[in-house]
Amino acid sequence: MALLELQNITAGYDKNVILKDLDFQVEEGELVSLLGSSGCGKTTTLRLIAGFSTPMSGKFMFGGKDYTQVPLNKRNFGFVFQSYALFPHMTVFDNVAFGLKMRKVSPDQIKKEVMEMLETVDLGGFENRFPKEMSGGQRQRVALARALVIKPDLLLLDEPLSNLDAKLRVKMRVEIRRLQQKFGFTAIYVTHDQEECFAISDKVAIMNHGVIEQMDSPSVIYNHPKTEFIARFVGFENFMDLKRSETSGTYLLPDNSRIQAEAREGAESFKACIRPEDIMIVPEGSSAVNPLAGQITVSTFLGKRSQYNVRTAIGEFEVSTDQESVYKTGDKVTLSLTPGKIILL
Repeated sequence: MALLELQNITAGYDKNVILKDLDFQVEEGELVSLLGSSGCGKTTTLRLIAGFSTPMSGKFMFGGKDYTQVPLNKRNFGFVFQSYALFPHMTVFDNVAFGLKMRKVSPDQIKKEVMEMLETVDLGGFENRFPKEMSGGQRQRVALARALVIKPDLLLLDEPLSNLDAKLRVKMRVEIRRLQQKFGFTAIYVTHDQEECFAISDKVAIMNHGVIEQMDSPSVIYNHPKTEFIARFVGFENFMDLKRSETSGTYLLPDNSRIQAEAREGAESFKACIRPEDIMIVPEGSSAVNPLAGQITVSTFLGKRSQYNVRTAIGEFEVSTDQESVYKTGDKVTLSLTPGKIILL
């Protein structure tokens, strides 16, 4: 049985419905990210789990118990916010100790646990500083320490790294993953940054208009998207309409030319996609697998790679390549579409 389960949740504000019959499960010890663009429902889902709001209908089950109406202060959940939410008038020690004091833990035990946690997040010796005297990354580690020191049943993180610069975000996401694996806590992480959430998550739930379109491991979502929305979200730029032919693994393009891809049963027609980096460019007339004649419309030099927009009989394709050969706008070329990289949605 899952540690956390949302069952047929419908939620929103006033008459504005944001989540629609949402089902969502998290196993104990997992770090699951909610990923999606603004307005998709990920923050609403997190607020509902946290206890900041209640659903219009459906149940929130946690540890086998109905938590739907359990008030926020009765849920032993830790929170890490985008804005850190530290108390500016308190020292680092007092910020981290706050939750323990609310739980009436003895002063000696508070000191022991706070100092141990500060060492864990590499802030030993910072206990007497105030938040204004620290960098953004240090303040975020204080927020993490404060959330973890209470030994939460669940850790909720709402875009915790969005206020940091790019280099520090990478460092902090490694730190969050390290702590999660060290303590084995269950966590739900909300972000709009695909690279960030793929780097640290056991599972990713991609949301769109209040529903989860796909929830799986990062590698499965990246390599095997189920829908066109997911495919576009994870970097597929080239789409084709295919029809099944009489030969297994061979499909018809809109211009009736044939293309090979992984054999798939079911429908007679498919939407297929391929990433820009999985297409090769060769001079016009050269032999190629799954050849597609085209003409360069835009050529862009990107350092180690070159990007081309290529007009073909079935539409424009985007190609990203590190090939030594360089093509100019107007050049006639042949695209080679790697069969194993064509995904049928």
